[in-house]
Amino acid sequence: MLNNEKKLVSSSLLLVAALATSALSSPAYAADEKWKVRVRGIGIIPNDDSGNVFLNPGATNTGTGVEVDAAGVPEVDITYMITPNWGVEAIAGIANHDVNLTGNGLAPAVPAGTKLFDTWVLPPTVTLQYHFMPESHIRPYVGVGVNYTATLWDDATTGLEAVLGPVDVSSSNSWGWALQAGLDYDINDSWFFNVDVKYIDIDTTAKLGFGGGNELRVDVDVDPVVVGAGIGYRF
Repeated sequence: MLNNEKKLVSSSLLLVAALATSALSSPAYAADEKWKVRVRGIGIIPNDDSGNVFLNPGATNTGTGVEVDAAGVPEVDITYMITPNWGVEAIAGIANHDVNLTGNGLAPAVPAGTKLFDTWVLPPTVTLQYHFMPESHIRPYVGVGVNYTATLWDDATTGLEAVLGPVDVSSSNSWGWALQAGLDYDINDSWFFNVDVKYIDIDTTAKLGFGGGNELRVDVDVDPVVVGAGIGYRF
């Protein structure tokens, strides 16, 4: 990740720790409050690792690769509390990401830095959470779970198609795991502020078909850190 992305993640984790250590002792949990709904603004920061770009039929373009741009979007999640300490969270959100060529490029026609395509990513994620202080006004939690990532509406850029002709882009869907840490901070009896950090395991293979049977193919580990903050309501 870039230095500013590392600073953003570090600052978020420090905020979680600082608020947790200042937890108030007044009871805040009610046994009949089983549901939490949150609306967050999230930053999706890919920690991507790309293989070389393959040309089929042809050879490996050694020294090439791709990178996935960061994105900021709204997100909605819902948590069901099984017990005061244990809950299950499901998140829903969709984000658009640009995919750019890196390394040596595909010389001479497609230089490094060229935007190849953009894609919409739908990554529903379910986590099992442990809430450390359910009776406090400040409730830190951690979670582990599973993610399914669907890539939708891949679209090659007009610049790429000006060089290669019509390009048909498809990116594979994937299953992966997720880790989570965050906290809820009470505003009043029902509303609360939330901060949340997730690491999500996402892998994909992008295929760009063009020119009567030619195909560019690249494997990418996207593995984003997702940093979010927002408000929630419990009932």
